[in-house]
Amino acid sequence: MSLAFVDFFSLAIFFGCWIGYTQFARIKAKNTACLSRCLHQHRILWMRQILDNDVRVSHAALLSNLERHVSFFASTTLLIIAGVLTLFTQVDNVNEVLSSIPIATERNHVAIQIKLSLLGMIFIMAFFQFTWSMRQYGFLNIMIGAAPVDLHTKNARLLDYAKQMGVVQDQAGHAYNYGLRSYYFSLAALSWFFHPLLFIISSLAVVYVLFTREFKSRALQAIKQGIQDLDPENIYE
Repeated sequence: MSLAFVDFFSLAIFFGCWIGYTQFARIKAKNTACLSRCLHQHRILWMRQILDNDVRVSHAALLSNLERHVSFFASTTLLIIAGVLTLFTQVDNVNEVLSSIPIATERNHVAIQIKLSLLGMIFIMAFFQFTWSMRQYGFLNIMIGAAPVDLHTKNARLLDYAKQMGVVQDQAGHAYNYGLRSYYFSLAALSWFFHPLLFIISSLAVVYVLFTREFKSRALQAIKQGIQDLDPENIYE
């Protein structure tokens, strides 16, 4: 066989960590303060402020800055995919490099191709997430362009429209986050080339880093306090 049992076990741990953490974070965010939940509230408040502005140049500049970050990763992901595909033609060289690493277990060409395929699929998924994020930011720009100006409005329909703009921006942010998460797990997948046990440890380490940043970071505390200061009753949540 091209892969040993420990390889299949480590691969199962990898997908379990990725899929399991994604579902865990999505469920926990519904009733626990985290980056995605608090930023969702900030985004709705931001879109509410747009209704009070006739000149929206500053808002357009902020959105352009967000789109620029996503665009950078989308274009970078294409370059990485091209690099991974190129490695398929250099399997002999890859095998030679791995053979010179003490902790690396013996590998054959099929095993290396399988691991390169995993990396390629991860970055293809990341590319789809980044481009979907870019498209949703484009949708948001259209909604902002169509938003009327109504200073300090109490109109329920306009407030709901502002909330829906916030939801679209929130979905764009989630897609961007999923793309970045693919980069994190690609680093874990890279360790599979060296040793399957290192692959398991790296997968668990990625989950730990993601959890601490999403639910325990100092940035979260500042963002959470900010939303409480701006909107103590969370009326736009």
